Amino acid sequence: MRTHILSKVNSRDISPELARHSRRAERDHSEQRWLVSYSDFITLLFAFFVVMYAISAVNETKYARFHSAINSAFKENIRQGSSGVLVIEQDSVIKSLIDERNLQFIELQRRQQDSIRAMLHQLDSVLAPLVKQGMVRVLQTGRGIVIDLNAKVLFQEGDAELQANARPTLDEVAKVLNTNRLAVEVKGHTDNIPIRTALYPSNWELSTARASRVVRFFIDDGVASQRLTAAGDAENDPIVPNDSPEDRARNRRVTVTVLTPTLKPVEQGDYWGK
Repeated sequence: MRTHILSKVNSRDISPELARHSRRAERDHSEQRWLVSYSDFITLLFAFFVVMYAISAVNETKYARFHSAINSAFKENIRQGSSGVLVIEQDSVIKSLIDERNLQFIELQRRQQDSIRAMLHQLDSVLAPLVKQGMVRVLQTGRGIVIDLNAKVLFQEGDAELQANARPTLDEVAKVLNTNRLAVEVKGHTDNIPIRTALYPSNWELSTARASRVVRFFIDDGVASQRLTAAGDAENDPIVPNDSPEDRARNRRVTVTVLTPTLKPVEQGDYWGK
């Protein structure tokens, strides 16, 4: 009872002006709370952009050190992990992968060599009569198998239309080409005597036209066009000097080259991007 009476007395002792001031202060304080939240938000946003900038600005020196440290860590000897699982040395893993790939490389190389030998044997067999006459040469070079066809076997002098008796020869060559999927380059060659006709203003046009005509025959005979390319070399790649009619006749030819792909064993640098 005494406490209740004292409470009433104290309430009556507070002046109206003081009460109004107190209520206004409380109202102003509640209205300004958003400023605190807003300033906190701006601070966090500024910190976020500072961190993003720091991440985007890569220090190449520090990155190189980090990369080196990671590689060194992986190159440690095989050790026992905390969970009891063996941590395998990275170089050992790479070496085993390289050994496996190189075994595949050796097998692929063996198959390729067998295929080339079989192709050479087939070409020597089907072109034997012309080889004996000196009209055709079959040889193996670093680029692949080269079939050198004398132009006399294929064309009339100064012309790029196939003769009728050229078709059986090219047909036999096409059959051999269809036994594999290797790329084939056909190139025309002339002697050094200039030509100037309505169809062939120079030896460039004549040599290119002859190569293109042979390519067209191969396509019609079933060889995939994606495998074939045609080019003309004019008089720029003679096999003998153009010193006599006989030698000039030898230089007028079409070469069909079956390109063998270059195989390369795998090295450890290939895994690390030399």
